[in-house]
Amino acid sequence: MKPLIEDINPKTGDERLASIIDKVISGERINADDGIYLYEHADLALLSQLANLVNHRLNGNYILFNKNFHIEPTNLCVFNCKFCSYHKSAGDPESWVLTLEEIKNAARKYINTDVTEVHIVGGVHPKWDIEYYGKMIKAVKEILPHIHVKAYSAIELDFIIRKSKLSYSEGLKRLKDYGLDSIPGGGAEIFAPEVRAKICPDKASGDAWLAIHKAAHENGIQSNATMLYGHIESYKHRVQHMEAIRKLQDETHGFNCFIPLKFRAANNPMGYLGEVNLVEDLRNFAVSRIYMDNIRHLKAYWPMLGIQNTKMAINFGVDDIDGTIDDTTKIYSMAGAEEQKPTMTVERLTQIVREAGGIPAERDSIYNIIKVYD
Repeated sequence: MKPLIEDINPKTGDERLASIIDKVISGERINADDGIYLYEHADLALLSQLANLVNHRLNGNYILFNKNFHIEPTNLCVFNCKFCSYHKSAGDPESWVLTLEEIKNAARKYINTDVTEVHIVGGVHPKWDIEYYGKMIKAVKEILPHIHVKAYSAIELDFIIRKSKLSYSEGLKRLKDYGLDSIPGGGAEIFAPEVRAKICPDKASGDAWLAIHKAAHENGIQSNATMLYGHIESYKHRVQHMEAIRKLQDETHGFNCFIPLKFRAANNPMGYLGEVNLVEDLRNFAVSRIYMDNIRHLKAYWPMLGIQNTKMAINFGVDDIDGTIDDTTKIYSMAGAEEQKPTMTVERLTQIVREAGGIPAERDSIYNIIKVYD
């Protein structure tokens, strides 16, 4: 799996592309125009070589996973994003709202197990406030005191913090006091206002998403970052999105992982667009790995991508494939993903990594390696 620099031939006949290849080989940062050019002109084999070179410098041959489960407290949501298959209205037979006791019961299933993380995210309930969100964290910690709580997208946080008339920093400090350990990267979608106006006009802006993550980092709360691709955005929009995250990372160093998330077309108003193909998925992973040079880890979220495609993504710069999950999330299964009951054993995860040519390693939530399956 280790890429060899001598195998990468910059003599393409395209001087612009050759210049970008030279930058990547020498470890120099590429700019936004370079990123767009890679999307438009680099072939898939070259992108694989360059992305694997960058990844190997950062992570060697280790491909990471963790032992995790999700709690999704509700799919009721004040927003109705056009790409979302998860949102339901009150009274819909497919809607749910978990009580604090039901959240405790979800956590109780993992007493005396070696699961290390719970990921809590869901719809933005119109009646819940920051104290209730804190109580959900506290409920989990009462049952699993040592578990890492990665909770609440920036969209959820924006709503409840503004509702409580607090600054982002004050709101995050309050949740940290309840036991919040880190925040996921959801809600980023595409930052460009002209795209957001069409796909999620009423939700928090890209600037608000960035401001929340900045406040989190400044308060010692690490986070991830995402990008929703494959709908109405252009390559320019993708690169602008990554540039904004890269710029914030230069400032705060608080992002652990970048996660490209594919738009899935089932059961939502944007389904008429269809979905991009696997070639585009792999192209996007590779350019993301090359561009996001200051975020060490790149994740292929296997419930979104499917197991076989995740295995292929490992050869396009990906070094993290998420975790065991244990059939505890419905966000992508409701949008038509191949994995309708996403669950994975450690044995299967390590097999996937080995078949792709990597060395499987279990990590914790902030990317410390716990165990190498050499």
